[in-house]
Amino acid sequence: MAKVTRDDVARLAGTSTAVVSYVINNGPRPVAPATRERVLAAIKELGYRPDRVAQAMASRRTDLIGMIVPDARQPFFGEMAHAVEQAAAERGKMVLVGNSDYVAEREVHYLRAFLGMRVSGLILVSHALNNQAAAEIEAWDARVVLLHERPELIDDVAVVTDDIGGAQLATRHLLEHGYAYVACLGGTAETPSVGDPVSDHVEGWRRAMQEAGIPTEGKLFEAPYNRYEAYQVGLELLAGPDRPPAIFCSTDDQAIGVLRAARELRIDVPGELAVAGFDDVKEAALTDPPLTTIASDRSAMARAAVDLVLDDGLRVAGSRRERLKLFPSRLVVRRSCGCAPQETPGS
Repeated sequence: MAKVTRDDVARLAGTSTAVVSYVINNGPRPVAPATRERVLAAIKELGYRPDRVAQAMASRRTDLIGMIVPDARQPFFGEMAHAVEQAAAERGKMVLVGNSDYVAEREVHYLRAFLGMRVSGLILVSHALNNQAAAEIEAWDARVVLLHERPELIDDVAVVTDDIGGAQLATRHLLEHGYAYVACLGGTAETPSVGDPVSDHVEGWRRAMQEAGIPTEGKLFEAPYNRYEAYQVGLELLAGPDRPPAIFCSTDDQAIGVLRAARELRIDVPGELAVAGFDDVKEAALTDPPLTTIASDRSAMARAAVDLVLDDGLRVAGSRRERLKLFPSRLVVRRSCGCAPQETPGS
C-alpha cells in the first residue's frame, strides 16, 4: 500500500500543501475554519501520519521538551515530571526526562543530548549548575526554563515556590504548639547556598526561630534529601541525649525517614516528637501519623513552565525579578505536628 503524502491530503481537501502544513503545525499562518475542517477530514479519511523527523529537520525543532531532574526516584521529582508531561501533552508535545543524579557531569551530558536533538525547549531542575552547563545553554541559545530551583549562573526564566515563606509557615506552626524550639534537617555540605530550595527552607526556619527569639546554634543538622539516609540521621538524632521536641525537615522524604526512625525507637509522634516536612508528596497523607507539610500547586507550576518554554517571547529583556514566577506555599495540617487532622488521604 502506497504511503499517503501531504500532496494526497491537499488534493482531497482541495487546497495547497502549504495550507495542509499550517493545519498540521497550527501555524505559522491562520487557516479559515471551513478549510481546516476539510483538511482534518481528509487527514482522517486517508489515514495520513505526518513525518515528524522531516518536520523537525525543516523547522530545526522537534515536538519534544527536554526535562532534567536530579532524581526521578524521589517522589517530589517524579510527581513534578509527571505534571510537566501532562501539561506538555495539552500543548501537543512529548517530554524526554534525564536524571542528573546530583552529578554535574551527567547534567551536562543531558543538556548536550537534548539540545542536540533540537528540542522545542528545556525545563531544568538543576541541583548545582556549573560553569560548563551554563556555557552549553548559552552556546545553543536554547529556550530554558528553570523549575523548582534557580541557579545564579544563568538568568533564564524561573518557576519556583515561595520556599522561604513556606518554611517560615511550617516552623511558626510548630512553635505555636508551645515546643521550646524546632530543630531543622537541612541539606548536606554540598548543598548550594544560593538558589537551592533546601537552602531557602533552612533560611525560612532560621527566620521563624529568630522571630520567636530562639537561637538556632546547634539546632541545624545535615541530612541527605532521600528518606533512606535521612532515616539513619534520624536514628542518631533521636537516640541521642538532646532529642529535639520538634523537627522541621526540608523535604518530605527526609520527614518520612525521621518518622520511620521514631517508630523504630518507639518515640510517639506527635506525643513525644512533632514533625513537619516540605513538598506535600502524595505519600505524606499516608504516613503514620499523616505528615504536616508545605504544599504548592505543582500542576500550575508545571503548566507555567511548559507555557513559558514554548513561548516565542520567552527570552524578553527584563530584570531577574520580572523573570521569576513565584508560586505561593500553603500549610497542610495533618497529625504529625500535634493537630487534629484537617485533610483526608488524597485530598
